Amino acid sequence: MKKRILFSLMFLFMLLAIPAQAQVRFGVKGGLDIAKLTFSDNLLKSDNKTGWFIGPTVEVKIPNVAIAIDAALLYTQNDLDVSSPAIGSKSTREFEGTLKQKTLQVPINLKIPIGPVYIAAGPQFGYNVGDKKVKEFMDTFEIKDFETSCNVGAGARLGHFEVGLTYNFSVDKMDDGGKYDVKKNTWMLSATVFF
Repeated sequence: MKKRILFSLMFLFMLLAIPAQAQVRFGVKGGLDIAKLTFSDNLLKSDNKTGWFIGPTVEVKIPNVAIAIDAALLYTQNDLDVSSPAIGSKSTREFEGTLKQKTLQVPINLKIPIGPVYIAAGPQFGYNVGDKKVKEFMDTFEIKDFETSCNVGAGARLGHFEVGLTYNFSVDKMDDGGKYDVKKNTWMLSATVFF
């Protein structure tokens, strides 16, 4: 946990070390996401669920190079369903529960503009601020306080307005108990207004 917090702080210091002549824009980003949990060995099942996110963002254009660093602090909220099929039946479920996941996400992306569009990629660090457990399944499934994931995406820019589509995928397990290998994959549709 300490190493991951140190890694997050390292990225922040990298942003502060960018030369003063860099162009900096601040804004607000928000949008919808579609998230799904994937369990090892298909022990549990999760359906696609829609959530939302919002928060401040900053874009730093590096001088003399056609790239920018884009970082944000996003509050996200998802109600993720988790279920288990009943033994010997594919049509009914013997367990159903909902994980109300609330997180603070810190995406830090390298953005490459290509005319009015851009491509972007980078790490994302998530801090759990909501439920840690599926209440109906408390003994075997617990969300970690911190998770690392990666972003790849593209979008279009028009003046102070930007829209983007990003795919975010987990690079570590979400559970602490070790019983299930759980990963979360998310499609994010965002709109950003820069000031």
